[in-house]
Amino acid sequence: MGIFNFLSRPRNFFSREENAVIVDAIREAERRTSGEVRVYVESKCRFVDPIDRAAEIFFGLQMEKTDHRNGVLVYVAIKDKQLAVFGDEGIHRKVGNEFWRAEVAKMLSHFSNSNHASGISQIVLDIGEALKSHFPFEREDKNELPDEIVFGR
Repeated sequence: MGIFNFLSRPRNFFSREENAVIVDAIREAERRTSGEVRVYVESKCRFVDPIDRAAEIFFGLQMEKTDHRNGVLVYVAIKDKQLAVFGDEGIHRKVGNEFWRAEVAKMLSHFSNSNHASGISQIVLDIGEALKSHFPFEREDKNELPDEIVFGR
């Protein structure tokens, strides 16, 4: 497809410890739900509206293929200071636009203090709580998507 370069080395957006904190948050968020959370980080947003870029990435990563359509992408363009959260139709129907707006506002609060890793971790955990309440973990659930952060350009 050419849009994503998954084989590139992770950029130095985060320290090793910060990276581990975010991945641990993803695993914790998914531990009690059938939902899936991914984090995508890049330098710059190619679009004026980061939600458009988040949607492009969401579908490029084939996140819409989860069994319950309950995947959520947290998108961050570090240098452009752009971010968005894109939830698939299953979770979006349950939580609505206001939930996403509130979570982005919380993340922006962390980012204003240059706490990128903690902001991302907190939003991932909040999304995990919403997923847990609407899509609780069931015995036959499996991890449908990788937990590692996806790094763009």
